Formats: sequence, C-alpha cells, structure tokens
Amino acid sequence: MTNTEQQKTKDDMVLTDLYIYPVKSLGGIRVTEAVVEPRGLRHDRRWLIVDAQNRFMTQRQTTAMANLKVTPAYNGFLLSHQQRPELLPLYVPFEATPEKTLFVTVWDDMVFAWRARPECDEWLTEALGQPCKLVYMSDMVRRDTEPALNPEGQLVSFADAYPFLLIGQASLADLNGRLAEPVGMERFRPNLVFSGGEAFAEDNWDRFQIGELAFRAVRGCGRCVLTTINPATARKSPLGEPLRTLAAYRTEDGSAMFGQNVTSGSRGRLRVGELVAVASHKTPVA
Repeated sequence: MTNTEQQKTKDDMVLTDLYIYPVKSLGGIRVTEAVVEPRGLRHDRRWLIVDAQNRFMTQRQTTAMANLKVTPAYNGFLLSHQQRPELLPLYVPFEATPEKTLFVTVWDDMVFAWRARPECDEWLTEALGQPCKLVYMSDMVRRDTEPALNPEGQLVSFADAYPFLLIGQASLADLNGRLAEPVGMERFRPNLVFSGGEAFAEDNWDRFQIGELAFRAVRGCGRCVLTTINPATARKSPLGEPLRTLAAYRTEDGSAMFGQNVTSGSRGRLRVGELVAVASHKTPVA
C-alpha cells in the first residue's frame, strides 16, 4: 500500500496547501497540484525584477513591490497595482524566450538571465517609480543551494537559497496564539503547508515524503522584515509584528526562525491532500 493509498486518520499529517511565486518577492498563486522539478516547483520564482544595476529587488528594500498583485492567467499570470487602477494589468507568460540576455546578481550569485518583453520593463518602471527590468531564469542556468549543506548538488531558482519552504499549520497557530492580531500563512511565503503534528515539529525533520516524493529538511528559515508587511494593504506593522514576537521565542544565531528550507531529489507531481510521512529526524547537536 503506497503513501497516497493509505486511509487517512485524524492523526495523519496531510499536505493542505501548495503555493508558487512566479516572480521573486511578489505574491503567490495557490494551486491544488504542482510539478516538482530540479529547482523546485514548476514556475516558482523563475522571474526576477532587477534594478538599473541588474541587482535583484525585493520588498525588503522596495516596499512598493507589495502593491503588485499576481493572479493566474492562461499559461502565465497577470501583474496589477492595487493602488493604481489606471495601470492596466500586465500579462506575463510562465516562460520567456532567449532573444536578449544579461547577467544579474542575486545575493552573492551572478547568473545570466533572459529579458522579458520591453513593455514588461516599462510597466514595472512605472509601477515602482524607478528603472527596473524583468528577467527569467532558463533551464540552462546552474545556481546551487548552499554548498556546505548541499552534498547532493541541489539547484535553486531565484529563491533566496533553497527550492522549497515548508511550514506546519500548527506552527502558525502557535505564533498566532501569541499575537494581538493573527496573521495569515501568506506572510511567510511557504511552498508546502501541512496539517497535523505538533507546533514546530518540522524543525526536527530530516527525511520525509509527501505522497510518493522524497524531501529533505535542510535547515530552519531565518525570517526578515518582509514578514512585517501586510500583503493586503502593503503596509508595514508599526510594532514590527509578527517578527518581534517570533524573535522573542524563536531566535537562533541571531535570526527569528519560522519554517524549514527543503530540497528534493525527486521528480513528479504533488497534490493537495497527500499524506506527509517522516522517515528520519535530525541528529541532536551535542
């Protein structure tokens, strides 16, 4: 009997949500199934906005990006500005063509990328009030996850460092129980969300499966100021929440931790509703 064929019980852990983020640091699209590829979920963070120096842009420095909304469309997605309805939505395909290329910088990595259509650059420059370009990572690009923690040579797209982020619903419930105003899971931009298990149980996972696909939880995810921006209003919390509360009880090496960075050597399809089964746990540090 396979993992997907087992009869679910109330104590099982189950994949409840899947998210892809077509453009780094913009909103996600909730899907019911997704394909696992060498650099993560198909279409996840393959597009990137860069500035005039071809350096990556995120909401950490450019909070105006929180005003840009992503909605699904046929073979692509629409970008719209929630504060400027006069800017007509921009259609972006899931994949680009290699007509023009340039080198871009993401953290300490320099990789080549394909340019989007000129109208995409024009739309984003107007929407964000500064010169910028939209670029795409092709399958020809090699960008590795952290070498010291990645003996298997896993790849990553334009995501910060790892192809997947995993969070348990019980972990969010624990955090919300400490907040004056609860926050939604979208604040933390996960790819994989599961129900069942204790709060922060995923912190101790090593190898696990979702359906028939195998994954490895590599390390915890240190959270940044982006979590303090309300995606519905594009406004920062004046109290620095939920980051301030997280830092009070979830700090490790100077960072507030929430969620697990994950890799996978598997290829195949994930579906909401599949069982999550832990095969091994991390070895405690002596």
